[in-house]
Amino acid sequence: MDEITYWVNGEFVPASRAVMPLNNRGYRLGDGVFDTERTFNGKLFKLDTHLERLGRSLKMLRIDLGMSLEELGRCAEETVERNLHRLEHDGDWWVTQTIHRGDGGNPLNPAPPFISIIVEPLAFARFAPYYTKGAHLVIPSGRSSARTGMDPKLKAVSRLAMVLADLETKRMDEDAWSLVLDEEGNLAEVFYGNLFLVREGAIRTPTPRAILEGITRATTIGLAREAGYEVIEQNLQPYDLYTADEAFITTTSYCILPVSELNGAPIGEAVPGPVTQRLTEAWNGVAGLDVAEQMRRYAGLAGPTRAAQPITAAR
Repeated sequence: MDEITYWVNGEFVPASRAVMPLNNRGYRLGDGVFDTERTFNGKLFKLDTHLERLGRSLKMLRIDLGMSLEELGRCAEETVERNLHRLEHDGDWWVTQTIHRGDGGNPLNPAPPFISIIVEPLAFARFAPYYTKGAHLVIPSGRSSARTGMDPKLKAVSRLAMVLADLETKRMDEDAWSLVLDEEGNLAEVFYGNLFLVREGAIRTPTPRAILEGITRATTIGLAREAGYEVIEQNLQPYDLYTADEAFITTTSYCILPVSELNGAPIGEAVPGPVTQRLTEAWNGVAGLDVAEQMRRYAGLAGPTRAAQPITAAR
C-alpha cells in the first residue's frame, strides 16, 4: 500500500515529502486557520459548509487565501480522489485544509500564504468503544471565553488551551474528555466537540456565544427537529448536565456519541439513551452507512451491535 497523498502549495506529494519552512509564521506563532471535514464512503461531507466557516476564519485573521474557496474545494476533492485506492484499507478519512499566513515581519504585508490539504485515516480505535460505554466528561479549571480571550468561533491552528484542558482532565481520569465552561460558569464545549443534553422531553445545547459553531452540531440540530424534538439553545450549568435524562456529544469524526458520566457521576439511566439512539440512526441515514459499526469494524471490534446498557454496567 503506497503512501497517502497530500496537496501542498499547489502540488500533490506523498505524505513523507510534505514539508514546511521552519520560519513559517504558522509553525512559529500559530498564525493560521484550518477546517476539517470527514468522508463517508470516500465522499466529502458538507465541504461547502466547512469552506464557508474557513472563509470566516480567514476574514477574521485578515489572511488573503490567494485563490477562491471554490478552487480550494476542488483541490480537496482531487486530493480525496487521488487516495481512493486506499479506501477499503483506511475506511474513511479526515480531510484538513490549513492556511498559514505568509512569512514576513509585518502580518498585514506578508508573503503569499502556505496552504496544505492533508488526508488522514479516522481514529476508529480511539472512538469506537464510546458508542456503547459512553464518554466520560471532566470539567477542568480553564475557561472558554468569547469576551476576554480568543473567540472560540475562530478555528485557529493554535489549540494550546484545549491541550492544557485535556492534560488536566486526564490527570483526573485517563479515559475522560474535557468539558470547558465559559467565563460565567455555563457549559461551553467538549474537547473538539459540542454538547447536548436531554431534559423534560427537550434537547438542550449551549448557545453559540462561547463555542465553535460545529457543522456536525448544526446537522444534529436539524436532524433532531426533523424527528420532532424541540431543540433549545440556552445557557446551561453543570447542574443541568448532572440531572439530565441523557446527554451526547457531536463532532466531525464520530458524528454522535453518548455521554455516560460527568466528574465521575452517572448521567441518565442507560447508555446510549433513547434520544441518542434515534439520532444515531438519523445520522446513519445521512452518512449512508452505520457510523458506529464502521468505527467498530476498523477498530477490530466488529460484532453484533449491543443494546443500550444500564449505566452501572457501562463503566
